[in-house]
Amino acid sequence: MPVVRVDFSTQIGSSTSKLWGGVKLGMLGIGQKKGGKSEKEVVFCCYFKKNVYLCSDKMWGREFPFLLLMIDKFKVLDIVKDVLEGSDKYLINMKITPDNRIFVDIDGDNGINIDDCIEVSRAIESQLDRDEEDFELNVSSAGADSPLKMPRQYRRHVGRDLSVTPFDGEQVEGTLMEADDQHFVIKIKGKKKESAREVSFAYEDVKTAKVVVKI
Repeated sequence: MPVVRVDFSTQIGSSTSKLWGGVKLGMLGIGQKKGGKSEKEVVFCCYFKKNVYLCSDKMWGREFPFLLLMIDKFKVLDIVKDVLEGSDKYLINMKITPDNRIFVDIDGDNGINIDDCIEVSRAIESQLDRDEEDFELNVSSAGADSPLKMPRQYRRHVGRDLSVTPFDGEQVEGTLMEADDQHFVIKIKGKKKESAREVSFAYEDVKTAKVVVKI
């Protein structure tokens, strides 16, 4: 079965709507490149009985209506929140693709093991109905080389070396000395006879920060 892939960060570019089977459709213009030219394909976002669908009346030269039921992201977020509440585990990131692939990344103040991932996975599986919402589920821990995204991740890695790339500067490497809810401090070794220096970064000024994995 063909799937219309839509980046939901695309904003509705038109107030145009039409009725298809009694359902109101909001029009989305999706840019595509065909034959080296940028073209527009009309894909409709359909809201019906509290469910979200994608549909298109023109796909690969054929004209037919197509519907794909979308998983409710907020429902999955609530499930994960309920499972992790009261523990030292927390959600790092969650993404649901237009073809209903669910990706959940979790972390913990004392790390994550396979049982933690299984617990979250089972909770999501038990509260989603595959007969109504077919999906693929992937629950994993934040990898050792994954960028740090939350202040509590930084606090967990105090004493380890970080590679930091700010938005307006060059990449630097140093030892993480401290971290609070607004900023973190790394100690950078001096070159030759220069003394080591401490540099403070606000989280919003950092493009990426990764733990340096030493082999």
